[in-house]
Amino acid sequence: MIFLKLFWMFLKIGIFTFGGGYSMIALIQNEVVERQGWMTAQEFTDILAISQMTPGPVGINTATYAGYTAVVNMGLPVWQGVLGSLLASLAVILLPVVAMLLVYNYLMRHRESPLVAAVLRILRLTVVGLIAAAALLLLTAESFGTPGLNLQFVVSLIVFAVVFYLSVRRRTSPILLILASGIVGLIVYSM
Repeated sequence: MIFLKLFWMFLKIGIFTFGGGYSMIALIQNEVVERQGWMTAQEFTDILAISQMTPGPVGINTATYAGYTAVVNMGLPVWQGVLGSLLASLAVILLPVVAMLLVYNYLMRHRESPLVAAVLRILRLTVVGLIAAAALLLLTAESFGTPGLNLQFVVSLIVFAVVFYLSVRRRTSPILLILASGIVGLIVYSM
């Protein structure tokens, strides 16, 4: 039963998410943590961190890890967890790939239409909202620690501010920022 639920849930997420992987995060978190209770908020935060560090689109990586974790957390064997990850990954890309092929064909025939330009402008605004929702979703005690003067929270805020400054003002390589943040986190959390 969980496999059918996983497939259907990620199929819906895949078709109703515009703007790429980061805009999927809020929907995936709502489904697997809040509605289904397949994992804790801490587990989802960990999955998200791993998804961002591994190669590939973050939305598909998150679906893969979430599918695996959901099945294994239900007490099923690891090989079924692998099946869950494959189903979630396939479901999240299936309809978008089909839709992309259809939309591409349409757009190539109607690329000068004012209606097409208006729809694309609206979709851009929607994507910004979905990415902002994903960012706000990560402002939790699991991600930043409990607000106050504890080491985890203070270091999280400092790392956030430094990474934001370096990425926006200095155009520092995201790979370098991820590696540096990981090293800082490893040092701070091993204390």
